Amino acid sequence: MIDKLQKIKIRYEELTELLSKPEIISNQQKSKDLGKEYSELNEIVKIYEVYKKIYDSIKHSNEILSTSSDRELKDLALDEIETLKPQLAKLEEDLKILLIPADPNDSKDIVVEIRAGTGGDEAAIFAADLYRMYTRFGETKGWRVNTLDWNETGKGGFKEISFSVTGKDVYGIMKYESGVHRVQRVPETEAQGRVHTSAATVVVLPEVEDVEIEINPADLQFDTYRSGGKGGQNVNKVETAVRITHKTSGIVVACQQERSQFKNRELAMKMLRAKLYEKKIREQQSAVAAKRKSMIGSGDRSDKIRTYNFPQNRITDHRIGLTLYNLDAIIDGKLDDLIEQIRIADRAEKLQEGIKTE
Repeated sequence: MIDKLQKIKIRYEELTELLSKPEIISNQQKSKDLGKEYSELNEIVKIYEVYKKIYDSIKHSNEILSTSSDRELKDLALDEIETLKPQLAKLEEDLKILLIPADPNDSKDIVVEIRAGTGGDEAAIFAADLYRMYTRFGETKGWRVNTLDWNETGKGGFKEISFSVTGKDVYGIMKYESGVHRVQRVPETEAQGRVHTSAATVVVLPEVEDVEIEINPADLQFDTYRSGGKGGQNVNKVETAVRITHKTSGIVVACQQERSQFKNRELAMKMLRAKLYEKKIREQQSAVAAKRKSMIGSGDRSDKIRTYNFPQNRITDHRIGLTLYNLDAIIDGKLDDLIEQIRIADRAEKLQEGIKTE
C-alpha cells in the first residue's frame, strides 16, 4: 500500500506544479480537470503524510529494540510502539477507504423518477410521500429540487413523478435509493382497519453532458401538450409541455414544469440523456454483474430495498439488514443516518472484496 500511496503523492506534487503554469491557467477545461484530480488526491496525501511519519517512527523504534543494549532506551521505544500502533491502524483503515475507486458519477446532479406500483390509490399516495421525503431531505442538504413531470391521481397521490436535484455530491448520496420501496399501513379508505401492503419504484439517474451520450436527431419524436396543474386542470392555454420519444430504444420522457416550451424541451432532453446513459452503463456492466452483484449498490429497479411499516414506526433496509424505529422522522426527510449506514456497508463490502485503485 505504501508504494501505491507514494505514487499518488508524486502525482499530487506534479499537479501542484502543473496548476501554477500559465498555459494550464489559461486553458479553462484543462485547469478544471486537473483541479478536480488535485482535490480528489488532497485528502489521501494529507492522511498519508501523517501515516508515513508514524510508520517511520515505529520502524525506527523497532530498530532500537533489535540493535540497542540500553534498557531504558528500549523501554522508551516499546512505549512509543504501543502508543503509535493503534493510530497507524486507524489511519490505514481510513486510507483503504479513500483508495476505493470513486464512482465518477458521484459528483453529478440527478433525475429521480418515482412510480406507483402495486396497491392502487394507496401506492400513488405512497409515491407522493416518497417525493415529499426526498424534497425535504434535499432542502436540509441545501440542494435545489425542480419538479419536471407528474401524473396526479384524484386523492393526492402520483401515478408517477420525476424531478431533478442539483447540488454537491447528489448522486453519490442518493444513488442507493434506486429500487422498490414497500409500505405497510392502514389506508384512510380502509373501514376495517386492516394493514395493506403497497409499493413504489424509485430510479435515480445521474445527469450527463451532451458529449457523454450521442443521440441521433432522426431517432427523436417530439410531441407537445398542455401542462396540467393540481387536480388535473389546465394551467396553460398553449401547448408548452413536451414529450420526447426515442424511437430506437422506446424510451419516453416528458416535462411540463416550465411555461416555456423551449425550456421544457431542454429539460426533457436532459432526462432522455440520463436514461440512455443508464441503459448504456447497464449493458456494459451486465457481464460483470453476472459474476458479482453488490446487494447495496446495484441500483436494480426490480430489487425490493426497503419496507416502511407505519403501525410499528419501523423502517427496514433489506440490503444491509438494518431496522430502525424512527420512520416518522425518516419520512419527514431525516435520511442522513440511514443513508450513511448504507454507504458504510457499501464501503465495507468493497474493502472485503479487495477493490482498490491500481
